[in-house]
Amino acid sequence: MKKLSIAFVITCLVGCFGAEPQKTGMEGKPLPGFNLLLPDSSTWVNTNQAPKGKPVILYYFNPHCPYCKAQTKEIIEDMDQLKANQFYFITPYPFDEMKKFWKEYELAKYPNISTGIDTSGAMGNYFEVSGVPYLAIYGKDQKLTNTFMGKIYSSQIKKVAEQ
Repeated sequence: MKKLSIAFVITCLVGCFGAEPQKTGMEGKPLPGFNLLLPDSSTWVNTNQAPKGKPVILYYFNPHCPYCKAQTKEIIEDMDQLKANQFYFITPYPFDEMKKFWKEYELAKYPNISTGIDTSGAMGNYFEVSGVPYLAIYGKDQKLTNTFMGKIYSSQIKKVAEQ
């Protein structure tokens, strides 16, 4: 029982320091193009349309996931330090669930956040996503720097995006 308690405490403490980068084998590869259906239900955007010379963060989320909600809350609370990045909030979940999430967090207020549905599941397949939140961070050159599974700190996003 004592060993179990110690293991639990260590696991909790590890979570306090943020997630470690995942190795995908795609580090250094260019930003792929994923088509996303936006909350207006008629506009499509492709991640290849991201502004050049600006870091891009692909954020794969589940609208019901408490960790995704915490990640979203942290991103918007720290937007002053993250405003130089272009975010794509991407979900494979149904339109009405994405739109509810978009409204709840008032994501329309942020010009550097595009939220949409990946109707084909392209991002999940491309990165072989096995859990959420999942973030793929591309530098100013729009080449993959790192990916993370699990909630990370805004300071980590900023640091990796600026590499």
